[in-house]
Amino acid sequence: MTHVVRAALVQATWTGDTESMIAKHEEHAREAARQGAKVIGFQEVFNAPYFCQVQEPEHYRWAEPVPDGPTVRRMRDLARETGMVIVVPVFEVEGEGFYYNTAAVIDADGSYLGKYRKHHIPQVKGFWEKYYFRPGNAGWPVFDTAVGRVGVYICYDRHFPEGWRQLGLNGAQLVYNPSATHRGLSSYLWQLEQPAAAVANEYFVAAINRVGIEEYGDNDFYGTSYFVDPRGQFVGDVASDKAEELVVRDLDFGLIEQVRQQWAFYRDRRPDAYDGLVQP
Repeated sequence: MTHVVRAALVQATWTGDTESMIAKHEEHAREAARQGAKVIGFQEVFNAPYFCQVQEPEHYRWAEPVPDGPTVRRMRDLARETGMVIVVPVFEVEGEGFYYNTAAVIDADGSYLGKYRKHHIPQVKGFWEKYYFRPGNAGWPVFDTAVGRVGVYICYDRHFPEGWRQLGLNGAQLVYNPSATHRGLSSYLWQLEQPAAAVANEYFVAAINRVGIEEYGDNDFYGTSYFVDPRGQFVGDVASDKAEELVVRDLDFGLIEQVRQQWAFYRDRRPDAYDGLVQP
């Protein structure tokens, strides 16, 4: 049965300050709503630069509580205004010394549904995230929203198939994957991994990447954000590799059931044989 959800994502250039960055995303969200979108997601730590290119204590200033910090409160107002579900990735502080790479999920009426905390934390040149973030400890939540069941997997997480699968087992229909990745490191994987995850787990994926070069390093974030369906096919065109862009696409959630009946991957799983996968 056809069940079309108009969904949006934003790949953005860094403006130089938090206020203008949030204001820019608010305008993108309003434009998405004018185009009929009912759900939108932003890029990794969307209200800040990708400060993990360096290891400096000054960058802890970007952290704020979730859900009671100023950005999530402002996004709750935006959700009420636009009637959209919003996926809001931020740098979270839970308490002294407890910091996470987090995405809050807000329903279309402005209610806070919960958060996902990034599980897999890289520590390589240009991506010094262990300096800032603890590994996520809030599981693999899938949120019942006004548009359906939405999950989140953040950037480096995408290289690990286990979380993709757990989100599918938890009922995800659409998974937002906010990211910050640059040309020299993994660009050839960008259009491989998320479509493969969409196929293996039989749901839609929204892959979001930053775009441009920012002030704290020479990472060249290459955009090319996209939506991909449960057959691994791009929904419409892939976004620009150089320019900021709002992407709005129609996702037919009815395709999920069709694909699961046709390919039956969940039926043919063998969890009884997988014990070795979780051994240290």
